[in-house]
Amino acid sequence: MNIGVVTTLNKKLYKQYGYKFFETYNWPFHLTVYSEDMLDIPNQNIIVRSTFDEIPSCEEFVNRNKDRPVPDTPAGFLQDAVRFSYKVYAYTDMLINNEDYDGLICIDADSVFYKTIDEDWIKKHIHRDNSMMTYLGRGKQYSECGFLYFNTRHKDTVSYALRMKELYDTNGLYNLKEVHDSYIWDYVRKEFEAKGTQNFDIGDDRVGHVQARSILGPVYDHIKGPKRKKLMRSPEARVK
Repeated sequence: MNIGVVTTLNKKLYKQYGYKFFETYNWPFHLTVYSEDMLDIPNQNIIVRSTFDEIPSCEEFVNRNKDRPVPDTPAGFLQDAVRFSYKVYAYTDMLINNEDYDGLICIDADSVFYKTIDEDWIKKHIHRDNSMMTYLGRGKQYSECGFLYFNTRHKDTVSYALRMKELYDTNGLYNLKEVHDSYIWDYVRKEFEAKGTQNFDIGDDRVGHVQARSILGPVYDHIKGPKRKKLMRSPEARVK
């Protein structure tokens, strides 16, 4: 299998925490980075793409919706579509235009890597031939979408990506209860599952830091949220 990895960030996020992603990235898979303002990421064999140049519809979405009010509350991010739109456009762009990869790992830039994995590990723990995507389910709560894996050879993968993009291009996501990316990934996944598409849930249907509890827990640490970023480590982490 030929596996690709994609993430997205900007200069501000690189300085805050993204530098640790690149300092520790130790997977043998090709890494593609989308950024709206940072094209000179140092070191490694990284493919860097200009988000707005590669995906004009992303810039259009941001400009169209950047002045929408977002509640100034701890849960305000649930209504902040623009904040998370960059990763949706980057990931769907990779999926729609993919020619090289049999599987694509979409991972947040606030990740710190510890254990090296390879294609055999992915085949055993993440990839399923009959599944379109692999995700970290949390039961009734929205999934943890800091890690998503797509079987790019599955017949429904491109259609799924196009449907995701459509919701952003048309502002259709604003008709939904929540507009952050995890809710939208789940919403479209459930649309496809209703039509028979199979997906692989590697979560445990419990709330909280499901990535740390999953098969991915010993592999890398997702330092999501302000408290973990301040520590540069998750208290729940199982990495060594």
